[in-house]
Amino acid sequence: MSDWQKILHESVDTLDKLADRYGSDVIDVDALQPAFDNFQMRLTPNVLSTIKEIGDPMWQQYVPTVQELDIVDGVIDSLDEDGDSPVPNITHRYPDRALFLVSPVCASYCRFCTRRRKVGDPEKIPLNQFESAFQYLREHTEIRDVIMSGGDPMMLSDRRLEYFFQRLREIPHIEIIRLGSRITSHLPSRITPEFCEMVKKYHPIYMNTHFNHPAELTPESIAALGRLADAGVPLGCQTVLLRGVNDDPQIMKELMQKLLKARVRPYYIYMADQVAGGEHFRTNVEKGLEIVKALRGWTSGLAVPHFVIDAPGGGGKVPLLPEYVEEINEDEVVFRNYAGERYVYKQPRQPAIAVAGCGDAAAAESDIVPIQVGKKPKPRKKPVARKRKTGT
Repeated sequence: MSDWQKILHESVDTLDKLADRYGSDVIDVDALQPAFDNFQMRLTPNVLSTIKEIGDPMWQQYVPTVQELDIVDGVIDSLDEDGDSPVPNITHRYPDRALFLVSPVCASYCRFCTRRRKVGDPEKIPLNQFESAFQYLREHTEIRDVIMSGGDPMMLSDRRLEYFFQRLREIPHIEIIRLGSRITSHLPSRITPEFCEMVKKYHPIYMNTHFNHPAELTPESIAALGRLADAGVPLGCQTVLLRGVNDDPQIMKELMQKLLKARVRPYYIYMADQVAGGEHFRTNVEKGLEIVKALRGWTSGLAVPHFVIDAPGGGGKVPLLPEYVEEINEDEVVFRNYAGERYVYKQPRQPAIAVAGCGDAAAAESDIVPIQVGKKPKPRKKPVARKRKTGT
């Protein structure tokens, strides 16, 4: 058993263990049992170290609550991933890329997970049905980018991960391999020197990490990110906008700046999905626009991710921007900058085009010199200033 697997076994993964740690007066095991049964819980030592007090942003992301049982307009498969799944473990929604589910489990389980209908259940992300997935990827030559996800693909052993890398690299039209993983936040010890050496053989391999709050960037997490960056793995971050966790412009600004310092490029801020069991995390869209407006111009453009809604029903990611433009017409664009100051940008004036046979009058009006094919244009003579005669 590797060191990271030993650390994983130290996780809090039952309500009784949670009550022992935080007190039975805080954890009502009987009341929380239905939420736990609906979607399991696991808090790794690294996650536990970030919880400073009961109810703080870290607590809310991972500890079950009875609010998960209140279904208003949530949908089990809110993004209709199963509807876009031609074979087991593959979701093919976009033209040139596909999602490949390779692991059913995570180191810790986020209560807002959009895939909570199947994550944690090996029967719903089967580990013995990959051949049809590889065959589909081979046959669909338009696919050049494969995102390995789950669950968390980094919960697989190095040997198993290398098997996937090898199989994917055997398919000529697949250029990019991406890992969608929250392991650098949940279990940073999983980023071992051995993994970093192995992954170098299969580049380009990218990793999209997942951090929602600055407190998650612990020294251990930053060190793990550094090992990946040094191994040549480009890093991005997908953040989810969550009520009571990061729905504050200053928190988001601090997070994005700390990510950049850790060599992670902020990639997306997602609106929380309309998933059943996670509705209590949702903010309104205006809050997300407020956050983007507080980032753009007030910090480096590198620290400003795309703000998107992953459209319910499988419509894909739709970007949203604050309103900067006030008016566009044929003469000008009127807009305000990040500080709210008003500016005008003049539209380019389209010169009149000289038409053959229109003569010099048309050319004079448009200030265009007619050009005859095969002859160089004659330079226009400068007007000579005449002296005025003075009376005697």
